[in-house]
Amino acid sequence: MAIPDFQSIMRPLLEHLADGKVHGNRETNDYLAQHFQLSEDELAEMLPSGFARLFDNRIGWAKTHLKGAGLIESPSRAKYRITQRGLDSLANTVGPINIAYLQQFDEYNHFKSGSKAEKSVSGLTTDSPKTDEMTPSEQIEFGYQKIRQEIEVELISKIKSASPAFFERLVVELLVSMGYGGSLKDAGQTLGKSGDGGIDGVIKEDRLGLDVIYLQAKRWEGTVGRPEIQKFAGALQGQRAKKGIFLTTSNFSVEAIQYASLIDTRIVLIDGKQLAGLMIDTGVGVTKVATYEVKRLDSDYFEE
Repeated sequence: MAIPDFQSIMRPLLEHLADGKVHGNRETNDYLAQHFQLSEDELAEMLPSGFARLFDNRIGWAKTHLKGAGLIESPSRAKYRITQRGLDSLANTVGPINIAYLQQFDEYNHFKSGSKAEKSVSGLTTDSPKTDEMTPSEQIEFGYQKIRQEIEVELISKIKSASPAFFERLVVELLVSMGYGGSLKDAGQTLGKSGDGGIDGVIKEDRLGLDVIYLQAKRWEGTVGRPEIQKFAGALQGQRAKKGIFLTTSNFSVEAIQYASLIDTRIVLIDGKQLAGLMIDTGVGVTKVATYEVKRLDSDYFEE
């Protein structure tokens, strides 16, 4: 089944703690994974940032809300047990225990009023969970991904409308910012100079120039097919080169990708989406607008 939202986890979590014993995070997570019959792939699904598992994150937020309402308590770090209020909630309620249910408790409303975590994020991708099903950290991460996707589209549009010379300079700056080519001056002297049978330029793999990488950069509208990659591979063989990068503003056909993966020559294919993503990651063509630092409570600090 699909990974449940954090509100759907609340009642099964309370039922797990109903024995009144103290339970650790791993024990609880394993129990809930079995309760919801989640597959290994579902359990391995990560947040967009890749820093935490999605299911573990949702369990954590379910605990946070239940604790804010006084239904569970944490006697020590990563340890939880049910309170009398939690036991009463299980005994007196047959329906779901969720945010609407928790709002009857003054402690929970105070907890909510002191947190800005419930602000919704608009403009989510169609394959993102609904906002009211997401934890606050998921809202931030999916919101960030949406902003990033919009910037990627804008970047490719700008690149396609620019001149070929501008695209060459962009490729140089991007590769240098990733650690290739030595300096901008060194890289600029080689790119766009070769013009040898499908090779647009050559760039150092490192600052010392111990190896070189041959480049092909195409501002295309249509899909780049296998013939173009074959032509590039043939040009590399003519230079006795073993490494090449083929960049395009469009995308590659399945046949082109398969061909590049089967030949001995190492050819890295970078399509428009990857190109824009690398530009964002390295700060090429984009400007930082704001930085948000997300923090969590340091439980060790309060240990006496």
